[in-house]
Amino acid sequence: MRSTLKLKQVFPSFQSLCGTLLLGTALLANYSHAAVISPDISGVWHSIDDKTGLEKSIIRINKTNNDTYGGTVLKVFAQPGYKPEETCIDCPAPFTNKPIAGLNILWGLKTDADDNSAFVGGKILDPLSGHIYRAKIKISPDGKQLNVRGFIGISLLGRSQIWKREE
Repeated sequence: MRSTLKLKQVFPSFQSLCGTLLLGTALLANYSHAAVISPDISGVWHSIDDKTGLEKSIIRINKTNNDTYGGTVLKVFAQPGYKPEETCIDCPAPFTNKPIAGLNILWGLKTDADDNSAFVGGKILDPLSGHIYRAKIKISPDGKQLNVRGFIGISLLGRSQIWKREE
């Protein structure tokens, strides 16, 4: 008690300084904890066709053992005037002639070091064309929607689809 009294006499704003340091430490700890936690994109997603706005397929995204994400087609929907192929006809090996339902079309995505709501460095297979593109995903703040972008070279040369989380 006497040492505190002496400190208060020598440093009149000692109590205020201690309060400020305590508050600052608590805020910093809270902020650094929030920065480490990234949203999880694992789950079942419904892809929406970027041209028609109709539901195109259902995809399950899982986190793998090496901390990357991959996605598998669960179901493909027919569209007006279009019946989807059952197998991946024009796909490169090892995807050639594999059933689209059950096909791994997304792999290698990692959380972006600069933006924990973005997932980058992956590949995505378009089973209709057989092309493999670079992929990146951005999850919405509420965790209910993904912006999935497939591209060649730079992100500007590609297209995006919205995937909605299954309720």
